[in-house]
Amino acid sequence: MQTQASMVMGIVFAPLGLVLLFTAAITPQWREGQTRLGLARPGSLLRTIVKSNGQAGVKSGSVDSLLLVRSDGLWESCLQVEHSELKQCWPVAGSYQRDRRVRLAQGLVLTSLFLCGTGIVLACIGVRCWTDLPLRGVAATGGLLVVMAGVLSMSALVVYTHNLKRLGMEGARQEVHNTRLPQLSLSPAGSLYFGWLGSCLQVLGGGALVFSFKRARCQTCPEFAACPACRRCSQIHNKPDSDVYEVSC
Repeated sequence: MQTQASMVMGIVFAPLGLVLLFTAAITPQWREGQTRLGLARPGSLLRTIVKSNGQAGVKSGSVDSLLLVRSDGLWESCLQVEHSELKQCWPVAGSYQRDRRVRLAQGLVLTSLFLCGTGIVLACIGVRCWTDLPLRGVAATGGLLVVMAGVLSMSALVVYTHNLKRLGMEGARQEVHNTRLPQLSLSPAGSLYFGWLGSCLQVLGGGALVFSFKRARCQTCPEFAACPACRRCSQIHNKPDSDVYEVSC
């Protein structure tokens, strides 16, 4: 069977978008902030970390300050000293975890992953590369689910990006004061861009599958072969042979 270009496009783009969105969901680089912390204060958090992780190659007596990188994702946060192996990650907690916008983004991303996976399965069944005639309705339904998944993931990314610097900040000043951490200047990170790319590919792939619902038109049919994409040509081919006379006036 000659598979439509729109079906091929959908089958390629939809799984690629799913992989990119899944990668973005499980990585903790949705937003990132950097700050320089001094080691001079005896009770500073960084001095405590350096003392307890001396094997990481950072010595408290060698520098007066270190650059601290903080990154947050949907389910994990990380803290790392730049240019060193000193890094620690933990599940999101505190005011960031309780933020309704973060929880909304989590729910939208999970729903998007589920819908996209279901749509890809339906699209694979609908294309049916091992037979002559694809199930166009099933493929189009799968494409519609993939488009919905892309829209949901885009909505989650819009909510997170628009409120990126405010997520988890309600009541966070008290937490920061207790742990003696300064305010970070937050900016979008790599996982956020992976999510945007994956969502766009989902919409493109799903849209291509939806457009494949339209039956392909058969312009010409071989004289002694049936055209599997056109029912009219098949019917013409199945008619009994008849004589054709040319009449001229």
